[in-house]
Amino acid sequence: MRHGLVLPALMVGLLLVGCAKSPVTTTSAPSPTGSSTSGTSSGSGDRGGALGATGRTGTSSTSSMGSTGSGARVDPREYSVEAALADVHFDFDKYEIQPAAATMLDGHAAWLKKNGDRLILIEGHCDERGTTDYNVALGERRAKATMNYLVSRGIAASRIAIVSYGEERPDCKQHTDACWAQNRRAHFMAKRG
Repeated sequence: MRHGLVLPALMVGLLLVGCAKSPVTTTSAPSPTGSSTSGTSSGSGDRGGALGATGRTGTSSTSSMGSTGSGARVDPREYSVEAALADVHFDFDKYEIQPAAATMLDGHAAWLKKNGDRLILIEGHCDERGTTDYNVALGERRAKATMNYLVSRGIAASRIAIVSYGEERPDCKQHTDACWAQNRRAHFMAKRG
């Protein structure tokens, strides 16, 4: 009888230990509008929880390689800045595509349709507030929301790769709200296919 209770008790104990306070990440892409109703239950956005004595958790594995809409790996070093594809920005702790960003992305989709031989890399970025892990997950949601918007406008997912750098590559390094707003972005790179 005792042996019959040991295994369930052990499994419950392991489940409780395995449910540490870590950010929730999802592997499914958000809707084309970037609704943030799922996958953000732990922490809140760019801040991703308290920055206590534990500090940062180190660099992320997603920052070294991106993936395409089909899941294939790409090397970000093969892409370069394309002036026609300006950054789109996000609100704090959000990955929804706002109306101004949608207008910009419509222009990006038109450019991609005219330049059918070009592939793009969308980099997801966050401001410095928050844990590294949470910001990498949020940056990925931003890149996916941006990709999904372009796909909804007729761009093949196979032409788009995404990568999240979280807070690792800030555009602005001051510690102000205006600077942090610049860092919450999807940045575009392009290469010939």
